[in-house]
Amino acid sequence: MFKKYAYAWITVGFFLFSLAGHWLFGWFAFVGEQQSHGQAPDINAYLMEMSRDTFENWQSEFLQLLWQVVGLAYFLYIGSPSSKENDDRTEAKLDALIRLNGGEKAEAIIAEIDKHFMRTGGHAGPYAHELETQRGPKRIGDAT
Repeated sequence: MFKKYAYAWITVGFFLFSLAGHWLFGWFAFVGEQQSHGQAPDINAYLMEMSRDTFENWQSEFLQLLWQVVGLAYFLYIGSPSSKENDDRTEAKLDALIRLNGGEKAEAIIAEIDKHFMRTGGHAGPYAHELETQRGPKRIGDAT
């Protein structure tokens, strides 16, 4: 489990470490500020202030970055036309080459390629590459 999701676990570790550091050093700053005003540190006031600061940072930095990275990666992965390169022209050229050189098996070869990569209308489905890695390498045109 750790090896498969190592990047995620490392990211969670960095997040928890930085969050703990933020709250620890926030406590030191809060105590210093309270002492400069001649007041005793109040844990409720500290929790309120740190919660506000944490959610402020969370909203402005983490959620914004999360949406930009994860959201755009997700839409690229599912094949959103606004976030992927247009490969329709390349697909059409490759299909034409297969038809020119494939003879009577050309349409069957194209259909097998489309089925293997879950292509519909020139666009891959979201899980095509996962299926490919489960099956291992296969030459297109070989018997199933």
